[in-house]
Amino acid sequence: MANGLDELLNLPESALRVREARQELLASNIANADTPNYKARDINFSTALQQVSHAAQAKLGIQAPLALTTTSEGHQTGKIASPMSDAIQYRNDIQGRIDGNDVDTDKERMQFADNGLRYEAAVTLVTAQIHNMLAVIQA
Repeated sequence: MANGLDELLNLPESALRVREARQELLASNIANADTPNYKARDINFSTALQQVSHAAQAKLGIQAPLALTTTSEGHQTGKIASPMSDAIQYRNDIQGRIDGNDVDTDKERMQFADNGLRYEAAVTLVTAQIHNMLAVIQA
């Protein structure tokens, strides 16, 4: 039963983790707007969501595609430190300034606000799912 509940909340929970990581990156971009040679970074949402979802499935014992197996305790697992590290990319969509910084603060603030709204929507979705499950249990 608990496994079914985990599966029900897996995708929204993963989306929340990705949104949280993106919010941190966008905040870092805004904070470093005046740092020479700083390059703006962002997360590819679909790639990150797949990676986080596969990591969550592995925790539940669901084998992700092309999972590595080990035959000895000394073998390395092949897991990376952050399940979203491949999804973090440098932005190359605008021309940088003379000091090498390519942060567009207006764009970063807009994306920060948009991502915050999407995070709140995901929290609302998870909250509604939990309320629905509680209503079913109490009925």
